[in-house]
Amino acid sequence: MEQKKIDRINELARKVKAGIALTEEEIKERTVLRQEYLDAVRRNFKSQLDNIEIVDNRRTH
Repeated sequence: MEQKKIDRINELARKVKAGIALTEEEIKERTVLRQEYLDAVRRNFKSQLDNIEIVDNRRTH
């Protein structure tokens, strides 16, 4: 996800934390950005899991 979009998510979060109500448009934008962020996190996590190689060095006799 682009840093610009992450910055926008944080900007909207700061507004809410400061007690400033978001407009309907901002609420929709936040929802879309959050979903995009979660999708990116899931993709990255899945990629990491897909690249894990299990090595078993125990000797069996």
